Amino acid sequence: MNIFYNQLGVGDVLLVQLTADQAEKVETESKGDITIVRKVENGEPLAINLFNCSKYFAVSENGQVNLNSDIVENLKGALKENGVDLEIEVDLSPKFVVGHVVSKVQHPNADKLSVCQVNVGEETLQIVCGAPNVEAGQKVVVAKVGAVMPSGMIIRDAELRGLPSSGMICSAKELNLPDAPKEKGILVLDDIAEPGSPYLF
Repeated sequence: MNIFYNQLGVGDVLLVQLTADQAEKVETESKGDITIVRKVENGEPLAINLFNCSKYFAVSENGQVNLNSDIVENLKGALKENGVDLEIEVDLSPKFVVGHVVSKVQHPNADKLSVCQVNVGEETLQIVCGAPNVEAGQKVVVAKVGAVMPSGMIIRDAELRGLPSSGMICSAKELNLPDAPKEKGILVLDDIAEPGSPYLF
């Protein structure tokens, strides 16, 4: 789940993205101050718009809203108050974490891509990476599926030149860090960084 709020740009509307999935055809269902966006094919909810948000709770952020248990409970309360029966599942785990590149092999179908196995704590992800400086043994920043990059891009499961890729190994520029180098390449962290720990920037 990702939540956005921009009162000056959009108005008093909380935009809630429930999944990183996309759909060619969607339909909307409105009840009170709630509008739910669903897939036409199976009715799966993709997003919620909460209009007149400040009537239900205050949001201090401008842009992406920090996802925590308080805002989830406030959102559930607003749904209930509008008579909307919708169970929402929330993953509060960090989306930007330290990863350890366990292995790196050449992509069989692309000269400039590498296939990396990256330990992110509780699991190992396969990530296809185009950075020229990625190597086995490095500690790196991984944007997991569902992460929202500073550019606004949402990280999704993908298939790159025929191989699945779950997440992205990030550069300093992609993380919008100050003084990011102009050269292409991932951000390599200090070796003492613990795989799976949140990366704060």
